[in-house]
Amino acid sequence: MKKFDLLVFLGSLTVLAVSALFILNAGKQNDDTANDDEQTSGNEGNEIFWGVDSASKVDENMYQCVAENFGEPSVWGRYLGDIEGVSVGIDKAEAELLHQKDVDILAIYNAVTDATGQEAGIDHANRAIEIAKNLEIPDDVVLIVDIEPSFPVDTAFLEGWYDTITNSPYSPGVYGVFDEESDLLTAYKATEKKVQENMIVWTAFPQVGITTKENAPEYNPQGPENSMLYGWQYGIEADACAIDTNLFKEEIFDYLW
Repeated sequence: MKKFDLLVFLGSLTVLAVSALFILNAGKQNDDTANDDEQTSGNEGNEIFWGVDSASKVDENMYQCVAENFGEPSVWGRYLGDIEGVSVGIDKAEAELLHQKDVDILAIYNAVTDATGQEAGIDHANRAIEIAKNLEIPDDVVLIVDIEPSFPVDTAFLEGWYDTITNSPYSPGVYGVFDEESDLLTAYKATEKKVQENMIVWTAFPQVGITTKENAPEYNPQGPENSMLYGWQYGIEADACAIDTNLFKEEIFDYLW
């Protein structure tokens, strides 16, 4: 074989080898991408965010207490209106401080002690709407009704709350312990289809315990099937800072203040 022909032959082999390596590498990258997709599919590719809620007012000291002891929250749940001996309602100055810290606010209405009857649901919803408007909370923000495990609850109340909030500038939501034995879950399951499809749910079940942001559990709440289950209060009553700890799905940010 002539020297020129030999060089051409060797050059062709080099091109073929490089092409083969490129194809193999591309195939590996595709496999890696597929594996990444499989790893995120369990959570539908949604990012999970850590947050807290508190019954006390948030000032600079309170925020620093949480940031230093637990981590910087993306969401802070706060109450609408004062309840003596229970909670201090959020005000505009507090909301401004949280927004300066790049924290979104989950608006919670906790003036309910008896969640039965449609008229009661309507009445409490109207009170929540009035407070929200006075605080200049923007349209579409969710107003969460807090129904504690010891409170009586029925379907009529939930539907009264849902219909009234839906017909306002705001979005309806509910908080409670949605375990399999709870009256709240039973009442929720008996609501109209539109309620179950469009009510945002923030569940306090199961309880894992207080953690830091870094040590938060995987997002694994229990609540109504096929609901807008966007929040999980997984730990309550921290010794430091008097907060509860939460995880939230990315979708809830469309409904925060």
